[in-house]
Amino acid sequence: MTDIKLLFVCSRNKWRSLTAEKIFSGLAACQVRSAGTEENARVKVTAGHIGWADIIFVMEKKHQAKLQQRYREELQDKRVIRLDIPDEYEYMDEELIDLLISRVSEHININI
Repeated sequence: MTDIKLLFVCSRNKWRSLTAEKIFSGLAACQVRSAGTEENARVKVTAGHIGWADIIFVMEKKHQAKLQQRYREELQDKRVIRLDIPDEYEYMDEELIDLLISRVSEHININI
C-alpha cells in the first residue's frame, strides 16, 4: 500500500501548517508537507506541492480561495478540506494541536 500524502496550508507556514506537519509526520503510511499562501511564507505553496498531495488541508476559507485561484487546473482531481482553524495560535500550541487532531481525524484515520 502506498503512503497517503498530506499537504497542510496556512498563510505563512510558520504556526498552523508547520505544527500540523510536525504532529502528523509521525503517522504510519503518511507523508506530510506544509506550505503557505503568502509571498513571505517560510515555504511557499507551489504547483508541485499540489501535484504531490493526495489530500490538501487548508486552515481557512481564504487559503482555499487562493489555491483555487492560482492552481485551478492542478486541483481538478484533488481533495481539499477546510479545517476552519483561525490564525490565533502559535507553533505547537496545545489547543492548536488538539484542534488539528480533532478536525483531521474526521477525514482520515489517525492514531496519535
